[in-house]
Amino acid sequence: MAERDEALLARVRAMEQAIAEIGTTLDETHTCRELAAFLVRRLGGSVAVDLAAEQGAPPRRAATARSSESAAPADPTHTLTAALAVGDDERPLGTVTATRIDGPAFTAHEAATVHHAARLAARHIGHARRLAATEDTALHLQRALVAEPGRPHPNLEIAGGYLPAGARTLVGGDWFETVRLHFGRTLLVVGDVMGHGLDAAVDMNAYRTVLREVAATDLPPHRVLRHLDSVVAQDDARRPATCLLVRVDPARGAATFASAGHLPPAVFGADGSAELVDLPVGPPLGTGVGGYEPTTRPLTPAETLLLFTDGLVERRGEDIDVSLARLATLRLPPDPGPHQVVEEVLRRLDAHRAEDDVAVLAARVRARHTS
Repeated sequence: MAERDEALLARVRAMEQAIAEIGTTLDETHTCRELAAFLVRRLGGSVAVDLAAEQGAPPRRAATARSSESAAPADPTHTLTAALAVGDDERPLGTVTATRIDGPAFTAHEAATVHHAARLAARHIGHARRLAATEDTALHLQRALVAEPGRPHPNLEIAGGYLPAGARTLVGGDWFETVRLHFGRTLLVVGDVMGHGLDAAVDMNAYRTVLREVAATDLPPHRVLRHLDSVVAQDDARRPATCLLVRVDPARGAATFASAGHLPPAVFGADGSAELVDLPVGPPLGTGVGGYEPTTRPLTPAETLLLFTDGLVERRGEDIDVSLARLATLRLPPDPGPHQVVEEVLRRLDAHRAEDDVAVLAARVRARHTS
């Protein structure tokens, strides 16, 4: 009886150890290696882990491990195989095979340890694959939402870009947009809904839909913000958002700005130097306070306008004025167009490693060719 109790206690300890050692990362190959190493330490001999491939393809050998006393696996005396699966009704993700060349057969307790460790590894692998699939779907959703703005007038050249915050971040609330207006004008939009995840993306899409409807009435930018703010303020569940609108009028060579709590845009001149646009900033959308004011400045075909969300410039623990100054001191190659501005700014500000989502929109008036 004491011997049986000792064996059960050993199995419990083995299970606790397996929980601590298997599945420490979201990398399935690493999990397989942890599984093989754990079983070899517990059982000796050698262990191989194979992952199932697509239908019709042979399994992939993901990990092997062998004890220092174990000979090369030529003709194993004892073999024990367990499926990498969670539940009897699930499709196996692969198999784990333990072998012994010399030594006793596997006991019932050892077999139970193998099956427990295999199920544990399968849960981690399945979780990692589901998470990767969810993130991939969410990222495609975000890119689809921000990568297909409305069509500007042909007299305006635009380029945009979106970068998620880190490899494990889902969608967020950053977006950019262009709305085609009457008389050759185009409304440029960049916004940032507070937070991340699908909720922020849903709110972002709601803001975007309302903005398109309001902008179609051809109101000036500050009145578009005022109307959008009042509509959103009626919905307590909607998250606040910052937003910057710029109405570009190529015929007059002018741009009119209005900001709802958003960072100022930058204008890159023909020499590649940058200048931040000085404009009044109203409260974020969704507060119901209003108080948005317009600012108009010239915009020539030699200049490229850059709108962006705060993830482009903000850094943890740094004053925002310092962050904006970093952008303002950039010097790009002469005559930078929208695509070059987007590429260079993202690269020089190391936006691919930003701590927040980044959305950027660049625009330049096309020069009119006279005969």
